[in-house]
Amino acid sequence: MLPGSRDNALPAEGPLLASRKSNLWLRARITQAMRAFFVGRGYLEIETPYLIPAPTPETHIDPIETEAGFLHTSPELCMKRLLAAGYPKIFQICKCFRKGERGELHLPEFTLLEWYRAGIDYRAIMEECEHMLRHLALHLTNEERIDYAEAGISLEGPWDWISVREAYEWYGPCTMEEALHQGIFDEVMVKDIEPRLGKGKPAFLYDYPAQHAALARIKEDDPSLAERVELYIGGLEVANAFTELTDAEEQRRRFQEERRHRKKEGRPTYPLPEKFLSALPSMPPSAGIALGVDRLTMIFANAPDINDVVAFTPEEL
Repeated sequence: MLPGSRDNALPAEGPLLASRKSNLWLRARITQAMRAFFVGRGYLEIETPYLIPAPTPETHIDPIETEAGFLHTSPELCMKRLLAAGYPKIFQICKCFRKGERGELHLPEFTLLEWYRAGIDYRAIMEECEHMLRHLALHLTNEERIDYAEAGISLEGPWDWISVREAYEWYGPCTMEEALHQGIFDEVMVKDIEPRLGKGKPAFLYDYPAQHAALARIKEDDPSLAERVELYIGGLEVANAFTELTDAEEQRRRFQEERRHRKKEGRPTYPLPEKFLSALPSMPPSAGIALGVDRLTMIFANAPDINDVVAFTPEEL
């Protein structure tokens, strides 16, 4: 035996990394089943650049800047340009990057499944999401049921649809309008509402206030609300979807407002994604959704921490 070597000994980190083996096998089966689902439905799998010249302006999300541009926080800008160019059904499983995000549910480098489809709205794409998750469950366990966070969750339909206004009435300390007026909308959502959603069966939380529309279309019959919906399973947010905004002037106005908020909070501001804004008028009526692969793996693995479902955490590199 050579000096300093340890015969038949594992490296110090060996047991830690080995403990995730079953979850990494599960993660691989999940991504393989995702691809099979979308390919079977006629979607084109695409790859868009991770390095882009201008990120989506968002008040509370910071991109990672490099000498050559920004690592994307989501592939949505490029994917929507493909929609505008005539690709009606596309999906992508990719890495995304957000500066400073770290915790039991967050990583600065994480994986999203994102898909877009022309000719449908936010309700239709969430129905497709429901079909996809049932497909995964049957592929993985042969039943439409999962155990997560000490609870059994049935994936049999119909899933719950709860408006944001209803969620405030049922679980919040005030109405949605009062929370918006007091500037505590996000605080109430995180503390009082989100932990109670998706218990027993998944829940779609829909019709967000227009102030929180992001890139979603405003409802024609109620301009105080946006066609935005999020999916919760066992109190955990898993996916975020919109009926997509195709009004370039309105989108520019929202981006500029986000930049003003960032400047007011002392955060860096970035150039606007002009090529995306130029393509937006050509984008057909459509819907898109982003689903967190790491978090979904946590749910299927019944894992309490995002560290348990990735090969390496940032601290282990």
